[in-house]
Amino acid sequence: MSSLVAWIDSHLNFLRLPNVSVTATDIVEILILTWLVYRLLNFIKTSHAWTLLRGILIIAAALAAVYLFQMDTLIYIINQGMSIVIITLVVVFQPELRKVLETLGEREILNHSFLFGQNRNAAGRFSDRTVDELVRACVEMSSERTGALIVIEQNENLHEYERTGIEIDALVTSQLLINIFEHNTPLHDGAVIVRGDRVTAATCYLPLSDNKSLSKALGTRHRAGVGVSEMTDSFTIIVSEETGGISAAYKGELQRNITEKMLRDRLVELQNKVVVQKKKRRTRRAG
Repeated sequence: MSSLVAWIDSHLNFLRLPNVSVTATDIVEILILTWLVYRLLNFIKTSHAWTLLRGILIIAAALAAVYLFQMDTLIYIINQGMSIVIITLVVVFQPELRKVLETLGEREILNHSFLFGQNRNAAGRFSDRTVDELVRACVEMSSERTGALIVIEQNENLHEYERTGIEIDALVTSQLLINIFEHNTPLHDGAVIVRGDRVTAATCYLPLSDNKSLSKALGTRHRAGVGVSEMTDSFTIIVSEETGGISAAYKGELQRNITEKMLRDRLVELQNKVVVQKKKRRTRRAG
């Protein structure tokens, strides 16, 4: 019996796995790498980089064949031009790389850290009065089918787009917004930018989104609203001139035909009253 066991042990020795010791650090490292790979693949799939990545995979397969069959001339050319290829990839993927860095910069852990200071909008959020004025203006323009494009600044500064328009610097009121977007007025064409409780500029030009999933029925106004929300963390309100419907764009997502209550609730969320509520709770506990 012992000889049989020894025979089986000797013939199945190749199936034995090596001794692997796993530490807590290794587990954390595996989890971090898994999350990074998942986020990278998810980002590539939901962006225009997916099409470019497939082209890169085809080129990588061709390069593998070159090295596999030892094509010396091609290998020499590839080695000499590798630095140019790397620079080209950086240029081609520049929008995607910029979006990744901007996403990292938007994390709350950075916004609230002592290195980066307090959230810039903590003192610059708009008031309840501004919410009422924005909602009132959008509802009235919707009923009159007056096209409007209102960009509300959040953490990222919109000076780049303000420079394309005309400086206003006026308190946000429903009548002001209605007058700006009234047909055949000098300021009706383009976007209005709101910072805090003030309208800073009008007739501003915004980048158009090239998102292919957007409906073909949407016009330039909606694509501009989605475009600026893709490039910044701003919240954009769009009133359709054709249908009178109110839409909202945030972080590249367009929500169409929202109601007055939905618009108000969304604006209240953007007021960032969390800090105020915490202070009230602490005051009540102290009392």
